[in-house]
Amino acid sequence: MMHNNNSIPNHPPTLEITIISAQDLTRRGRPSLAFCGRLRPFITLTAAKMYKTRVDERGGVNPTWGEKFEISLDHAFFYQGIYLQLHTKRLLMGQTQLGWCLVPASDIVSRLAPVGSTQFLSYRLRDRDGSRGRGIVNVAVRLQGSVYHYPSRPLISDDESVIGIPVKL
Repeated sequence: MMHNNNSIPNHPPTLEITIISAQDLTRRGRPSLAFCGRLRPFITLTAAKMYKTRVDERGGVNPTWGEKFEISLDHAFFYQGIYLQLHTKRLLMGQTQLGWCLVPASDIVSRLAPVGSTQFLSYRLRDRDGSRGRGIVNVAVRLQGSVYHYPSRPLISDDESVIGIPVKL
């Protein structure tokens, strides 16, 4: 029996992501109307399941968290990436979304940094409608484990044809 040394490992790779901070959460130089009252920001991140940072009670328009999350990566991550949403917690009316951004898998996997090294990434926030918002989210990512067998984008889109090639066993 032949053993293939290039077989897929039994456990998926993991990603350690640290939500470091956000900065300049203002609109045109003044706090947004959505920020009426005190700004109490937190971030949710979604990659297969949802994670949430603590609320920063003191940071205002430049909050900091420094919170680490370990995410087991599955095939869906390589198609969807990690979705970050910035919210503010309001005392009377719950939470309000202030912006969002997407961390594409290609930003983490296709870089030349070796597995296990830390990369620092920054993303501009988007408004609810997807237009360019104001503010930046800073994260650090560290990939653990091999991702060589995962695609960096979907192999087939809905509008592509596929031709099969027989494989000899």
